[in-house]
Parts: sequence; structure tokens; C-alpha cells
Amino acid sequence: MVKIKFKPSQVEVTVPAGTNLLQVTATAGVPVESTCGGKGSCGKCKVKVITGQYHAPSAAELKHLTTKELQAGVILACNHKVQGNMVILTQEQKDLPQRKTSLQTTVPELETDPSVDKILLNMNPPTIKDQLPDFERLLNSLSRQEIKVSRRVLATLPATLRNANFSVTTVLADKQLLAVEPGDTTRSLFGLAFDIGTTTIVGSLLNLLTGEIVATAAVTNPQNIYGADIISRITHAGKTGGLQQLQNKVVEAINDIIKLLLKKSALSPDQLYEAVLVGNTTMSHLFLGVDPTWLASAPFIPAYSQPIELAAAELDLEMNPAGRVLLLPNIAGHVGSDTVAMILVTRLEQRLEQPKKISLAVDFGTNGELVLAGRGKILACSTAAGPAFEGAQITCGMRATEGAIEAVRINREDIQVKVIGEVPPRGICGSGLVDVSAELLKAGMMNYTGRLAAPEFVLVPKEHSATGEDIVITQKDLRELQLAKGAIYAGTKILLKELGAREEDISEILLAGAFGNYIRQESALTIGLLPNLPTHQIISVGNAAGNGAILALISKKERARAFSLAKKVEHIELSGRADFQDEFVNALLFKL
Repeated sequence: MVKIKFKPSQVEVTVPAGTNLLQVTATAGVPVESTCGGKGSCGKCKVKVITGQYHAPSAAELKHLTTKELQAGVILACNHKVQGNMVILTQEQKDLPQRKTSLQTTVPELETDPSVDKILLNMNPPTIKDQLPDFERLLNSLSRQEIKVSRRVLATLPATLRNANFSVTTVLADKQLLAVEPGDTTRSLFGLAFDIGTTTIVGSLLNLLTGEIVATAAVTNPQNIYGADIISRITHAGKTGGLQQLQNKVVEAINDIIKLLLKKSALSPDQLYEAVLVGNTTMSHLFLGVDPTWLASAPFIPAYSQPIELAAAELDLEMNPAGRVLLLPNIAGHVGSDTVAMILVTRLEQRLEQPKKISLAVDFGTNGELVLAGRGKILACSTAAGPAFEGAQITCGMRATEGAIEAVRINREDIQVKVIGEVPPRGICGSGLVDVSAELLKAGMMNYTGRLAAPEFVLVPKEHSATGEDIVITQKDLRELQLAKGAIYAGTKILLKELGAREEDISEILLAGAFGNYIRQESALTIGLLPNLPTHQIISVGNAAGNGAILALISKKERARAFSLAKKVEHIELSGRADFQDEFVNALLFKL
């Protein structure tokens, strides 16, 4: 066994010799970026060895590290197995998940009608003449006989009834008795809604009686150590123990969010009776510990698509053990319940009643989900946009965390950048990449094919960056963006074709998620990421996935709508379509 100490966090762990250093960082909970999942292709997992032995530079390190970095003891964590005690210096990274929680603002007002209900019972205690068993006594008081009860609730029922002098509150969900609580607790009814994103997990705590959002919290999805995109995670799930590792990571993250929400609200876990979760199809599978292997290749068949309901105890969630956990239905292998939630909250099906109105909804990510509603149909597809919108596979790319350039302006020789957290820049995130490409195009420094006038464009010189290195945009970076934006635009064209409509027939574009909220719409139009609509017809709808989960939590009617919508959506599979490939090639060009 060897000891690894990390600075500046001062975390120390003991691991077996031969353990991969990137895996050690995951064990220690030390954030080290690895968008490629440890393949050595991204060059992001840089750490500096302060003390300890390490081997000669690998081919990946010679490719991704400068001579100065190599001489200073910088290595790629994924390329090293620890053999002896080491002290490692890591780059502090301050995630800002609150950027996504701040988007929780678009939930329509509606009358609450939760699936969980509370009923106060004041029962007569048993006597020699009235020897009715406790559970049957409770059922008679409820005037219901078809009630299911868990062993846990039944085991504590006798003591609970007698300690409360037979005045108790029952917690019911459909025909399931979730809990029996002493006294009158009818004014305390709470639930959770989660959006399990590939990059960020967002949770909300709601008062189910009023529909009020009591608190929100978010964390970076810790599965990112196994890769930034879902294909990398599916690949890791196929390794020995990999699926369990991925499930453990997401469950731990959700429990961390629950703890934050409980701390903000001064509630206890037993007061949380239901949770509704959404995510893309792969994230849903990984949360349940279901093998996602067959989602990675054609014909992209999921293990399930219907809604899944379990007890919280089955998933080790830190809420009432008998509480219900519901995953909304998926649509297809790469169109998940997060898309169902987006359709739910944006009321896209209402466009079917307006013959002249066609709406396009887009949720950007490593998989870009597109929904087109109009002319009696709701069509959906998923495009493999790649991780460029998340800043991955970009030379100086990073997620939208502190130090990321999120906006760029170029005016002659003057370059202005907006940095998240207003600190010295460390890299550029997806919205900044869209901005800089549009600015380069308008300034004539890049042509419509994406070719730069110089080998690379220095966005921030090294003397002004936090890393001490130039922050640059390379030809390869622009190609990565072209692939991402080409996939989105080509998917849009195919959906329009299936609907028998043209680009000019679109009456509005709805942008969902953090990326859709933070990109500058003018820049997106300039590079041809979106159909050419006036900006007032392009609307950011916030965290539509999370907001849709909230609706399904607080309203039985909205939940039923979600179940119905998942069946109404017509999935369009793009892989293997020659017309998609043609549209994709045409969409690669940048255009003014």
C-alpha cells in the first residue's frame, strides 16, 4: 500500500501500489478534469508531482504537455500507476452548479394535486370487546381495504399507534401505505425533483401542498471522471465493476444534494415522501444500475422506456425509506425522460391545435435532443453533437466553471472576454467557443469553411491567463465546433423534412438547458447553429427538464400528461440515413 497526498486540498489516501493515479483522484474526491475518461486523448488530467517517483513521459504526455510542463514535473494522471508514496499538486477547480439552479424559473402555476396524500385518523383504541388487529383497524378508519403495506411500516405500527394514543397521520400513495406518523402531520408534505444531467445534477425540494420550491441545489455529475460523454460512460460500464461504480457515483451525488436541501429547509429525511427524476436514457439506466451497453451501437435498444417506480430504500436514497422514486418514461435509446419533461413544461403539444405554428425545441449537449411540434405531430431526434458544447475536446476548453471564458467580442485589434467568476481566465467553455467563432467570422479572420487565417488565434496571452500559457483557438477546435453545430442543424432539417415543412415555417425556437440559456443568440445565428429566425422568436426556457420533473411531482394530471406524451412523440432515427449525411455535410459550413 502507498500513500498519496493531494495539495492544496490536503486530502490523503492509501491505495494499493499499481493503482491508476486518475482512479486515485476519484477515490480521494479530488476534482481532476478528464473529458476522455482516462484514454489519454484529451490531455486535461494534468497534475504536478511534488515528491515521488514517476516514469518517463508517455506518448500522450509528449503530445499534450509542453517542455516547460514536463520539466516542472507535470504528468497526466491517467497515464501513471502509483508505485510509491507521492505528494501531488492539483489545479483547484471551483464548479458553479448554481448557474443551472438559477434557471429554475419557468414552472407554470397550477393547482397542486400530488400523488402522495396525508389523512389524519383519530381511532378508538382496542378493548376486550373490540380486538380488531391494528392494521385492520387502520384500514377501517380509512374506509379502504386494498392498501399495501411494507414490512418496515407494519413492524413499527403497534408502537406508533399506542405512543400516539391512536391519533396518527397516514401517508398514502395510491394504494400504498408509505408511513404512519404520530399526531397531526398533515401540514408537512414534501417531495423531490431531479434532473440527472450528463454534466450537472440539479435537485429541487418542494412543498407538495402548495407547489412552492423550498430549496434548490446542484452538483457536478461525478461520473465525469469516467468521461465527459455518455459513450465513454457506457464503455466504462462494460468493464468489471464499472456499472456499479457509475451507479454509486450518481446515487452519492443525489444524496449529497438531498443533504444540502435538508440543511436549507431544516427538514428530516423521513419528511421526503416522493422523488421524480428525469435524465437522458443512458443516465436513467446508470442511476438504476441497468446495463446500458446496447445503447452505444445500432439499433440503440434501451432496457426499458416505460416509467419505473421503486421504493427509496432499493436505491439507498436518503429520504423516507418507503418513499416512492419515479423515473419518467424515455422515448428512445437516445431521447430520454428529460426530453419528455421539456415537452411537458413547454406545452409543445398545444402547437398541434395551431395549424400555422411550428415550434422547434433544442436541448444542447453531447447528445443534442431536438423536438419539432406542429401540423398534428410531435417529432423528436437525437444528434451526436459531441462534447464541444461542454468545452471538451477543445485545446483550451473547459466546462462552464470559474475561470471559463463565456463570451467574446472582437473589435479590430481589441479583444474583450467575459470570464465566469470575474477571475483570470483558465480556458473557454461552449458559449465562449460559439461567440469567438462568430466574431472571427465577422472580423474576416476565419472564412465560411472554418479555415483560420493563421495556425491559431490567441484569445488571451499567457501573461494575462491563470495558467501562464496562451489561451488559444486552433483549427482543430473550430472543426470540433463545426461537427457539433452541423449535427444540430442537420437534425433540424431532417425533422422539417419529415413534417413536410421548411425552415421559414418555424415560428419559434425554444432553447433548453444551461448552454441554451447562456449562448448569445446572435452568435448562434451567425455560425448557422440555429435556423435563421429573428432573435425575438428565439426563447430560452431555462432548465426545462428539471421544471418538467417538478410538474410531474406536484400534479397527478401533469404526470399523466408526461406518460401520454412519451407515447405520442414520433422518434426519428438519424443513423444510417443518407439524407442526414447530406444535410450534415452542408451544415458544416459557417455562414453569415
